[in-house]
Amino acid sequence: MHAPRPHLFGLAAGLFLAAALCFASLVVAGAWTRISDSRVIEVTGSSRRNVQSDLVIWRASFSAEADTLLVAQERLTADRAKVETWLDAKGVKQRHVKPVRIRELTTMVKGGEEDGASRRIGYRLTQDLEVQSDQVTRIPQLASEATELLGQGVAFLSENFSFIYTKAGEAKVEMMAEATRDARARAEQIATQGGRTIKELRSAHMGVIQINPLYSGAASWDGNNDASSAEKTITATVNASFSLR
Repeated sequence: MHAPRPHLFGLAAGLFLAAALCFASLVVAGAWTRISDSRVIEVTGSSRRNVQSDLVIWRASFSAEADTLLVAQERLTADRAKVETWLDAKGVKQRHVKPVRIRELTTMVKGGEEDGASRRIGYRLTQDLEVQSDQVTRIPQLASEATELLGQGVAFLSENFSFIYTKAGEAKVEMMAEATRDARARAEQIATQGGRTIKELRSAHMGVIQINPLYSGAASWDGNNDASSAEKTITATVNASFSLR
């Protein structure tokens, strides 16, 4: 029995490589043929912009407790005066104190005929506070300084922040134009490879605007509108079709 000749293996490998290259060429040629034969090309353009929120909304609350409703109201009124004075000293002007919320404080009775029943032992009165400011950096710092109110005996609770970019509407219009230009640039690049040129824009459909924390690429069908981060990334997309010449 004769061993296979090395040059036969080389010949076979060469034929296989040639066949693969030929197939790849046919696939690419087919793609360019479709572009060449088509009258329309559809592409998606995008635009991204990093922005800084220009409005912060700070939500907080303060409360007072007492055995009777009258005493609880007196304490809450005194605490509100302290909160107002403190905010004035911090230069916070745009604020809104909401109506008082009243909650009965109860305890379970143990033993005796009323075992298991609830008995009122007092009242807790709470007022919600909302601060709106363009001092996006200062206000969150202010929340950490609210311990000064605790030192004055005020049960003050800092709850959450919402960071808003109020110029988002204007940015969306500008970014849609940018995304359309990006779509045209993509279409021209593809058309050139197929030996064609772009004639005109036939249609453009705006995608959903995504407003996310900085550098995030998260997406949802109805669009994200992040309020948790002061710095944001806005993404706009446009699906466009162009006629070819």
